[in-house]
Amino acid sequence: MNYPSNTYHYRQDSTFLYFFGLSHPGLAGIIDFNSGEEYLFGNDIDIDDIIWMGDQPSMEEKAARAGMRNVFPMDKLEEFLGKIISEGREVHYLPPYRGETIIKLHQLLGKSLDAIRKDSSLELIKRVIMLRSIKDEQEIKEIERMVGVTYDMHTTAMKMAHPGIYEREIAGVIEGIALSNGGPVAFPTILSINGQILHNHYHGNILEKGRLMVVDAGAESPMGYAGDITRTSPVGGKFSEKQKEIYEIVLNTNLESISMIKPGILFKDVHHHASMVIAEGLKDLGLMKGDMQKAVNAGAHALFFPHGLGHMLGLDVHDMEGLGENYVGYNHNVKRSEQFGIASLRLGKSLKPGFVLTIEPGIYFIPALIDLWKKEKKFPEFINYDKVEDYRDFGGIRIEDDVLVAENGHKVLGKPIPKTVEEVEGIMSE
Repeated sequence: MNYPSNTYHYRQDSTFLYFFGLSHPGLAGIIDFNSGEEYLFGNDIDIDDIIWMGDQPSMEEKAARAGMRNVFPMDKLEEFLGKIISEGREVHYLPPYRGETIIKLHQLLGKSLDAIRKDSSLELIKRVIMLRSIKDEQEIKEIERMVGVTYDMHTTAMKMAHPGIYEREIAGVIEGIALSNGGPVAFPTILSINGQILHNHYHGNILEKGRLMVVDAGAESPMGYAGDITRTSPVGGKFSEKQKEIYEIVLNTNLESISMIKPGILFKDVHHHASMVIAEGLKDLGLMKGDMQKAVNAGAHALFFPHGLGHMLGLDVHDMEGLGENYVGYNHNVKRSEQFGIASLRLGKSLKPGFVLTIEPGIYFIPALIDLWKKEKKFPEFINYDKVEDYRDFGGIRIEDDVLVAENGHKVLGKPIPKTVEEVEGIMSE
C-alpha cells in the first residue's frame, strides 16, 4: 500500500477545496488580496501518466472549471513568490500539517522549518474561519445529502446487529455504502460493543446479546462535505431495562440540547445544560448524589460524560480543526476551560446563523477512570461508587445529530435516523 507508486490515499486540504474547488494533488494556489486575482500553479501530466491514468484535464481546463484564468507551471511558483517577497509584501499562509508542505514552504519562503510552523498567519486563520463557519445554501444541501447516505449506513448497521456477527462485517458493509454513493467515509468508522472507548476504531469483537453497539460514522461527498451521526443499538434488537434507563437519559439530553440551539446562545451554556440533564438523570438512578449544580460546576459528572457536547461540522468532521480549535470554537469573550470534561469541548462561543454543528451527548462507564477516581477518593459527596460498580461492564451510549443554526432557531439536518427506543427496536426487528 505504501511505496512510491502507491502512497496514502489522497485527500485535498479542506481550505484549498473551499477557495479553489479542485481535488487534485500537486497544486498550489495564491490569492492576491490587493488585486483580488487568483493564481493556480501545477503541471500537466505526460504520456506516461496517461498510460496508467487515462486522459486527464489540463491545468487550463482545471483552472477554468474553478473560475480561474491565471494558471502557471509549478516551477514558476518560486519565481512568483520571490518577486512578491522582494517587493516587501507579506505572504500569509495557514498552519501546515503535512511534512512535504512544511518543507516546500521552507524552500519557497527561505524560513527555517521551525519558523514555518510558528509563523502561520493569525490574521488569515481568523478570516478563513469567519468565512468557512457560515455555511451557504449549497454547502448545507451537500451536508444534508451526506446525512442522507449516513442514514443508510446507520439503519443498515442496526439491522445487522445480531449476536455472533463480527463488528468488522458491519463496518465493512456501511463503509461500502459510503463508497457506493460517491465518497469515502468522512472519518475512520467507530463501531464497537466497547462504546466506553470514545474513539474505538477496532472492529474485531464478536457481537454478544446483552451488549450495546455504538456506531459513530458518516459519509463524505466528493467535494469533502461530511455527515457525522452516532447511534447506539442493543445487540439482538431489545434494550434491557438497565440499558433503557441510561439510554433515555442520553436521548433526553440530545433532544433538550437541540431544542436550545438558536443564534446568540453560547454553546458552552448548552453543554452545561446537557451536563445538568445527565447528572440529574444519573442521580435519579442512584449513581450520583447531592446538589447536582455543585456537582456539575465541580466536574463530577465528567466521570460519565468526559467529552464536549459537539463541534463544528462542514468540510471536515471537526471543521477547521487544523486551523486551531481555540480559534474555531472560542474567542476573546469565551475562553476554553481547563477542567476535565469541558476541556474537551471543541465549541464554546456564541452561535450564528449558518453554523452547522453536532449535538452528541453520551454516558460511559470507563473502568480505568472509575478505578482512578475511586482510588483518589474524588467527589465522594457526588458519586455513589458502590452503585457505579454495578455498571462497570455496561459500556457506553452516545446519540449524535447534525444541526444547522437557522435565522430563527435550528434545523436538524437530513432524514431523521431512528433514535427513540421504539424506533431503534422497530427497525432492528426488520
